[in-house]
Amino acid sequence: MNAEINRLPRHTTPGKQRAAKVALQTLLRVVARVDAQDMGKLPATGAFILAMNHLSSFDTLSGIALGPIRPATAFAAIEHRHDFLAGWILDQLGVIWVRRGEADRDAIKIALEELKHGTALAMAIEGTRSRTGGLQTGKTGPAFLATRASVPIIPAAIWGTEQVITNLKRLRRSEVHLHVGQPICLPEGRANQAQLEEYTDQIMLTIAAMLPPQYRGVYAERVKDAPSGPPLRGHGQRMKDEG
Repeated sequence: MNAEINRLPRHTTPGKQRAAKVALQTLLRVVARVDAQDMGKLPATGAFILAMNHLSSFDTLSGIALGPIRPATAFAAIEHRHDFLAGWILDQLGVIWVRRGEADRDAIKIALEELKHGTALAMAIEGTRSRTGGLQTGKTGPAFLATRASVPIIPAAIWGTEQVITNLKRLRRSEVHLHVGQPICLPEGRANQAQLEEYTDQIMLTIAAMLPPQYRGVYAERVKDAPSGPPLRGHGQRMKDEG
């Protein structure tokens, strides 16, 4: 089914991607004050997987919007394709459309092909949105793709996006934080399930250590000695400095 969904042309043009990124940045400026740190760790060329925690629909899009203008994509639920503005932006970005609850074999094949051609792929490593705000157990999808495609995983921690819709209804802007970690290079080739779980654990602990304690969820005890995270206000590099 996903192959049928993605049969329409997905490769966008540099001009369309730039327009979509500008639209995303504008949307983010309207709804949030963004603290984006270490975005320079995202390469301007070459494939990689941006593995992020998942609090809202804004997460992976924020990662794409704040990163360099370059070929990049993400997975997106097909029901958003007809959303006003969001659907247009997602189409211009050339996202990989998926149906919730269905097998993602076709989407995985498409993602591997994109990585092979140097596209950056943003992924929500928990798979589903956290309802509590705390980290859930990570899924092995990013590790699987990284080992098969021989690309690095760049972990990123995001928080504050879970308040965007609520604050928008109150005509308030949210404080959104996106912090990027060091690239993680996993062993190349086929990995068994135990190895994928071990790699995923490593990625999740890295993300957890970048989050404030209240967002660390099931990994809290294992990173309790990590720094408490940056202040929730007033620090870091603002989106306007990220271009």
